Amino acid sequence: MTQKIFIIGLPRTGTTSVCNAFLHFGIPTAHTAYTTACFDNALAIADTPIFNDYQALDKYYPGAKFIYLKRDLAAWLPSIRQLLQRMHTNLTRADGGFNIHIKRCYLNTFKGLSLNNINNDQYLTDCYKKHINNAKAYFSNREDDFLSIDIANPDSFSQLCDFLNISSEIRGFKKMNIGGKVTAWNDIKHVLKVESTAKGRIDKFLPYESQI
Repeated sequence: MTQKIFIIGLPRTGTTSVCNAFLHFGIPTAHTAYTTACFDNALAIADTPIFNDYQALDKYYPGAKFIYLKRDLAAWLPSIRQLLQRMHTNLTRADGGFNIHIKRCYLNTFKGLSLNNINNDQYLTDCYKKHINNAKAYFSNREDDFLSIDIANPDSFSQLCDFLNISSEIRGFKKMNIGGKVTAWNDIKHVLKVESTAKGRIDKFLPYESQI
């Protein structure tokens, strides 16, 4: 397998579990990517900036596969709320905080982000629905390039394997980042795990940004 695989579901939809599965498939994988080297070395990439930049990535990497991760709103809403509450200060502060790619992607996907909105189910639901509807519209009639799954569905693992034409010794997704935890990826030790930064440093410009 040589084509890029981009996991374009929103945060808190199972991106870490899917990335962990890709490592077991024998695929170099990154959970977030902030350097050109990361994009060069990883075949599968998830989370930031992928969920925001998938259209530019589609143009820059012909033949890439895109996997959208859905999640039941009743489960996603409290999970994303908790994450955004933790991130709010570093997303919105003008004097530092998160890196430029994280800020750009979150503030574009969650437009008008504020503490009041984070506590508003309708605001978060609207962000979710806009994101998934835009992705489905963009990839309409491209069944060979686009798969949408909910990893809570028992059939989702086999659907992923069929989509990528992969045979796997494992039989399902491992549940990770349970109970609000968001650091499970950091704890994984695997030779095919690709680092998102260069020892904490990012590239100001990512290779595909001319397509945005």
